[in-house]
Amino acid sequence: VGAARADLPDEIQVYDDDLNQVGESGVELHVNTTPKGRSAPAYRGEVTPRHGLRVTPEFSYGWTETLEAGLYLPFIRDAADRYDFAGPKLRLKWVPRKAPASGGWFLGLNGELAYVQRRFEAERMSMELRPIVGYRNPDWLVAFNPVLSYALRPGYRAGGMAFSPALKVGRTVAPEVQVGFEYYTDLGKLAHVDPYGARPRTVYAVVDAEFGGWGLNLGVGKGLNALTDTWTVKAIFAIPFGR
Repeated sequence: VGAARADLPDEIQVYDDDLNQVGESGVELHVNTTPKGRSAPAYRGEVTPRHGLRVTPEFSYGWTETLEAGLYLPFIRDAADRYDFAGPKLRLKWVPRKAPASGGWFLGLNGELAYVQRRFEAERMSMELRPIVGYRNPDWLVAFNPVLSYALRPGYRAGGMAFSPALKVGRTVAPEVQVGFEYYTDLGKLAHVDPYGARPRTVYAVVDAEFGGWGLNLGVGKGLNALTDTWTVKAIFAIPFGR
């Protein structure tokens, strides 16, 4: 979540090798709010995150054994109690290597195409490539996403791709329950990477749980410098539809 670039924080998560089965549909409901955060617009007309509520249903479908399609529909309530639809985001997630049940490495790639109102993202049209690499076993999960994003509208392409790494570490503490942390930062454009002190950084304490096929990711995030929102609370509810 790149607060310095004023990205819409509709989806706060680190991708792993989870994938719908062939023909299986599902919904994830992403909900997050910023009790204390940035209230000064990064550009004219921006809706800032402070006291905002973001609710984003994500519909997904298992296309093949290694490919999943998804659609995000982010809805926003701002600090002035105004409601809006930010704009659609389409994605494809490819996971050619999943970790075996006994433990092992996984690899994948998620691609996203977004068309968002300028009130929420200055670039409006963008694409994202999210490599997925990690390791899991019955006790641990480690997932890393070195996210690359690129503005598709003229005037925002200088410097090429932006680089926003994200890391998740989880420890199993009970059957179907993990606790851990997620870390997000934004290094700016690859052509001129921002110095360490100019990078937004946020760490979340998270709990992940599953209940009969339903899933929950609950997190409380703390901004580590003045470039990030001070506090953010997020939840992701995973609802399976079946075949």
